[in-house]
Amino acid sequence: MSAALSPLVEPGADLTGTEVERYSRHILIPEIGAIGQRRLKNARVLVVGAGGLGSPVLLYLAAAGLGTLGIVDDDIVDLSNLQRQVIHGMTDVGRSKLESARDAVAELNPLVTVRLHQSRLDRANALALFADYDLIVDGSDSFATRYLVNDAAAILGKPYVFGSVSRFDGQVSVFWAKHGPNYRDLYPEAPPAGSAPSCGEGGVFGMLCGAVGAMMVSEAVKLITGVGRTLLGRVLLFNALGASWREITVSRDPAGEPVTELLDYELFCETSHPPDTDAGAGLSVRELAGMLDARGRGECDFELIDVREPGEHEMVRIPGSRLIPMALILGGDAASQVRLDQAIVLYCKAGLRSAEALFELRRQGYSRLQHVNGGVLAWAKEIDPSLPLY
Repeated sequence: MSAALSPLVEPGADLTGTEVERYSRHILIPEIGAIGQRRLKNARVLVVGAGGLGSPVLLYLAAAGLGTLGIVDDDIVDLSNLQRQVIHGMTDVGRSKLESARDAVAELNPLVTVRLHQSRLDRANALALFADYDLIVDGSDSFATRYLVNDAAAILGKPYVFGSVSRFDGQVSVFWAKHGPNYRDLYPEAPPAGSAPSCGEGGVFGMLCGAVGAMMVSEAVKLITGVGRTLLGRVLLFNALGASWREITVSRDPAGEPVTELLDYELFCETSHPPDTDAGAGLSVRELAGMLDARGRGECDFELIDVREPGEHEMVRIPGSRLIPMALILGGDAASQVRLDQAIVLYCKAGLRSAEALFELRRQGYSRLQHVNGGVLAWAKEIDPSLPLY
């Protein structure tokens, strides 16, 4: 796996005078040259996500002279994105991320053909989307999507560049089941639901996205042109807090079964509510507001528990609540803080983690449990619009 791979893409048409001038700093590098630049010109790359990692990936791929750039995303730009999603600006808030990204790419390099795929990537469309591209670059932020990208690429025999960021830590690798390990060799099983907070739950050091995204583009360009040693079989780990890079090796699991079909990845990663968390346990925020008023008058007694991370609780919270992070609940430490016979109402950002916490506490022996549908976001929208969203 340390040997150089053949170029992924055949050279395209001769470069025009404008292209020679634009890409001259690439052409001057002997390993790239005009042939390598023509390979880039002929390449078709699909970027999954136009967010934190997708932003630098799209900009650097466009600057490098990629021929066709596909983008798949179904989200819109909001204010909290701008801390790290540098392809978008203030005037893009409320717009489709696809449209915003397309305009930024066109401003940077109008020679790039941009294809927009306004949809959520899922098992119904992944194979058809991937089939039209030479290479996939995965900038997604969920385990379900990462397994989907891996499996669709494996079925089609295509390589893909993987990247992830969380707080101060980033990872970059190349997976290609045809020539080496894939994502399942690194992570055979998805982590338990709620054990790994998303960027929206745990935060991310904004500049980390630029460092990891640039490395992802470096791998994409090496695969397309056939130069250098790729990260196939290696995972590059970056810690921004300690300014340190290190790598680990990953090998193909000899007992691993080849991927032959796509799954229900939400179910595989257990990102849906636990099956025996009954719908009747969910409170609306208006019901909670009434309960808090009654508690204030001494007419009822219950604990309102925030299961989010400390930073989230500090930023915005429902009045009268206290923090017991999800990790403590999963670790069985809630019993030291709340009596088994105490009535408990749980909430989180949007309702998913609180439902998972309810399921776990019920397993631990708690019975008087409810959770808040829509979480603190619903509270801010329906009860107290002065609270910030995130």
